[in-house]
Amino acid sequence: MANRRCLQVLTRHASAIFSTKPYIHSLKISPSFLSQNFRTHVSVPNCLFAKLDPSLCTNWSHSRYLSSDSQNGNEDDDTEEDDDEDDEDYDSGEDDDSSVPSRGMQKEYTKEEKEAEAASIGYKVVGPIDRSSGVFKPYEPVFAVVQIGSHQFKVSNGDSIFTERLKFCDVNDKLILNRVLLLGSSRQTIVGRPTVPSAVVQAVVEEHALDAKVIIFKKKRRKNYRRTKGHRQELTKLRIIDIEGIDKPEIIEKSSKVAGKNPKQVSVAA
Repeated sequence: MANRRCLQVLTRHASAIFSTKPYIHSLKISPSFLSQNFRTHVSVPNCLFAKLDPSLCTNWSHSRYLSSDSQNGNEDDDTEEDDDEDDEDYDSGEDDDSSVPSRGMQKEYTKEEKEAEAASIGYKVVGPIDRSSGVFKPYEPVFAVVQIGSHQFKVSNGDSIFTERLKFCDVNDKLILNRVLLLGSSRQTIVGRPTVPSAVVQAVVEEHALDAKVIIFKKKRRKNYRRTKGHRQELTKLRIIDIEGIDKPEIIEKSSKVAGKNPKQVSVAA
């Protein structure tokens, strides 16, 4: 604003001087002289000195690019170059991403890989069960200790257990739990080292479910830091249908007639 006011005052004084002294009209002022002595932040219009002399307007044919304008122009050029570089980087990034698979894509397993991973956890998928085969058997007085992943379960025929989500199996699929650590009955006990080689526990997948929600709360006092997060663990429900590898004792049926504790005494005549 101060430069504009100075420029306006200068033009007024110059117009007054030219009006009183006509011989000064023949003088020609070069634009370079004005640009060196009067630095403003705005471009000077073409007919700024129209009142002075028409010949001066012809000499002042081009608009002056001030220092601030030149800097802004350079900055614009730099920003344009930066944008071009960013576009090139973005295009190159797209090309790079095309060669790398995205994180959301699931890995496709072959049959051998599925069997190997299931065996490392401790089970084998047989396939869907047939309803007419009658897989569910009555209770037998035999138990086993099996390991699935990093957990151990003591199971008997007809029991149901919840394990962490098992891969590559659906509902109503028959599984073979081949990592048996111990077998037991009323007559004998077989302890594995670490597993019993001839023991097999058969199970059926009943459902895939979610466990109850667990709240994770974090706090740092005097730091205004509080974080609340919930988690529900994925589970698989298994029903034990058979235990093999041990002699199963016969179930003794209890007689319906039970002898009385205090039988009546019969008197005998003398």
